[in-house]
Amino acid sequence: MWKWLHPYAKSETQYRLLGKIQPVIGFVSLLMLSVAFVIGLAFAPKDYQQGDSYRIIFIHVPAAIWSMGVYASMAVAALIALVWQIRQASLAMISMAPIGAVLSFISLVTGAIWGKPMWGTWWVWDARLTSALVLFFLYLGVIALYTAFQDRKTGAKAAGILSIVGVINLPIIHFSVEWWNTLHQGSTITKMDKPSMATEMLIPLLLAIFGTMIFMIWLSIVRYRSALLADEQKRPWVRELANNLK
Repeated sequence: MWKWLHPYAKSETQYRLLGKIQPVIGFVSLLMLSVAFVIGLAFAPKDYQQGDSYRIIFIHVPAAIWSMGVYASMAVAALIALVWQIRQASLAMISMAPIGAVLSFISLVTGAIWGKPMWGTWWVWDARLTSALVLFFLYLGVIALYTAFQDRKTGAKAAGILSIVGVINLPIIHFSVEWWNTLHQGSTITKMDKPSMATEMLIPLLLAIFGTMIFMIWLSIVRYRSALLADEQKRPWVRELANNLK
């Protein structure tokens, strides 16, 4: 098995392979998100309590879920980089960090916009909101640590350690509505029993969630391929690639 995987450890092989699947993933994510937003924003029924204001969930919920998902992926990449000393894993980690930061920011902003008509305020120091804000600062910390050192290896190691340590915040975000009395509503689609949401609302929401996941994968691939080129810019295969583009 390891002999079969060994060729894919080469940066050139990864770059070319990801280049082949990148447009397919981009098309699938665009299709899923387009369908999700059209159905969710135009055809899904109004909520009996929140009216049309609930429709922000088609942006807020996917952003909130994958702001945590991207961070967990970063932590796994950081662990691989630290334990097995695989340079590409560090590149993958830092490639995902800005994507997760943007998702986290979108989650906070859309949550505030949704909270104003529902709670009567833009922000409260609610357990869920506060831990989500901490996640945003963790992303910024990882990016800042990586760029703070002239030696990229040292920066990647420091950022990787913070990524791994910061994982402790993920279960706090997820279970905060169960552990504490919070204004934030509880889970609606991840419960063990039937989701407390109409099917007409649930289907576009699931499409938005999985479409966002695939879109994040596409963005990560784009950034990772760019990171590989920057990291291996003096290698013959990168020079050959640059010459072919002239």
